[in-house]
Amino acid sequence: MPHEAMDEKQVAAYLHMDVREVVKLASRGKIPCRKIAGKWQFRKGRIDHWIEAQMHELGGERLAGIERGVSAHHGFDTQGALVCPLIPPSGVAVPLRARTRDSTIRRLVDLADDADLVYGRDELIDEIRQREELCSTSLVPGVALPHPRHPLPYDISRSFIVVGLTSSGIPYGAEDGSLTRLFFLVCCKDDRTHLHVLARLCRMFGEIAALEEMTAAASAEELMRVLERCEKAVLTEPA
Repeated sequence: MPHEAMDEKQVAAYLHMDVREVVKLASRGKIPCRKIAGKWQFRKGRIDHWIEAQMHELGGERLAGIERGVSAHHGFDTQGALVCPLIPPSGVAVPLRARTRDSTIRRLVDLADDADLVYGRDELIDEIRQREELCSTSLVPGVALPHPRHPLPYDISRSFIVVGLTSSGIPYGAEDGSLTRLFFLVCCKDDRTHLHVLARLCRMFGEIAALEEMTAAASAEELMRVLERCEKAVLTEPA
């Protein structure tokens, strides 16, 4: 539940970090919270948004810890594949025929629509555009994770990911001004799945070699095989 109240111990378990670190972040105003009757209080929804904003700056070990904490809180299986099972059979496009941010969004939504995963194509496009206006989802050099501002429990048939690789980089709003080629449209029915998916994807992007292999894929089938290998690799990393 996004409005679920949490104390510092619960947040520490959720983020898989020491409670003293949570208290330090809170006291320095670096994590969303408020103090009531001398005690720190956190809202899970705001913590989730904070994690998403910080995710691209976190190392693999911290991302793995967050994924374990989130998974334990929501009862997810930390040892099972998550990303690849959410990609439909026709959900990868190489090349994705797009040259602008807007055409990229439209082509990705079309992939999902063609797979009968979307109830309202135009509404979903508008949701993704609005999210990009808030802050670009080009979080990792060369990679963007477009998604709606909020989970879509009624607008999609199930949680899904569709993937596109453009033949050349396009300006997608990366903070450093770099171009983006690899796109993962993430649409989930609930916050817990959304956050878990983002953490897993960011772990898969942790190695430059893995990213280079993804962007070198010459076909949708090859890119899917690379993604399957990368997800398997992060699942076999030592805890």
